[in-house]
Amino acid sequence: MSTTLAPPPRGETTQRPGGAPSRRRSTRLPKALHFLTFGAPGLAVYLVFVLVPIAMAVGTSLTNRNPANPPTKWVGFLNYTRLFSDDDFLKSLQNTLVITVIVTVVANVGGLAIAMLLDRRGKLYNALRAVFFTPVILSSVVVSVIWQAILSDDGLLDSMLRSLGVKHPPGWLSNPDYALYSVAFIITWQMLGFCVVVYLAGLQGVPQELMEAAELDGAGPAARFTNVTWPMLAPALTINTVMLLITGFKAYDQVQVITNGGPGNGTTSTVAFDVVQTTFTGNHIGYGSAMAVVMLAIIAVVSTVVLRVLQRREITL
Repeated sequence: MSTTLAPPPRGETTQRPGGAPSRRRSTRLPKALHFLTFGAPGLAVYLVFVLVPIAMAVGTSLTNRNPANPPTKWVGFLNYTRLFSDDDFLKSLQNTLVITVIVTVVANVGGLAIAMLLDRRGKLYNALRAVFFTPVILSSVVVSVIWQAILSDDGLLDSMLRSLGVKHPPGWLSNPDYALYSVAFIITWQMLGFCVVVYLAGLQGVPQELMEAAELDGAGPAARFTNVTWPMLAPALTINTVMLLITGFKAYDQVQVITNGGPGNGTTSTVAFDVVQTTFTGNHIGYGSAMAVVMLAIIAVVSTVVLRVLQRREITL
């Protein structure tokens, strides 16, 4: 009595006595090559322009590299221990945190308020959306030059105040009490349009049926915003908050163009500003690299924590 073996399923073969590879295994290599064909260029760019520079910065931060004072020696974690006893670095870190908090909170609140006002149809509202988004596409240097002309001691704002009878208008950029907040305001102003666009996209994604159902249940405008609109804006809040945190932490252009770290000694200096000054002006490349690595670590940790918390809120909502 003879038996007939059923053929293997399509796309699969059994292992042959001679040890020949199965059909499934033979298809893995072409798939891997197909993936590498499309992924290799992007992976190579990320490796060359992101991972390799980070690795080089970490390695340099463990040395005393200074082209003006050779030779370069291995110093281990000495640069890092010096950082946290360096008053100038701690001051710049404090300024960076102040700018970051102001930019994140004010731009989020202002962007949401403006987005709710512009969440209407019409040519006028379309034009206003373009107006609010214009600063985002401008260079930070251009924005800084414009606001420097407005806020300087002989600028447009103080000239208007003098014409209104104010004898001693504030020194928005020359007074240490105002300079840091002026820089934070300029960065907030530039990022406001980005927040408006993201919140507008979120508002337009709120189902109208939910709003109508809440209104039929007797919910007022405040209750509809709290219980319907705000939970639906959770993804927009996540995007804006993370982007604003990164923008605040890496603030450099505005400080360099408007105040150059002043007035006085480090009144408006940020960590990014100190990294450039220490590395390229002072030639202390090893010490400046340690600053950059600490800055990168802070941004990575804070952004990751905030992202996880806000994404968890999206899931629970």
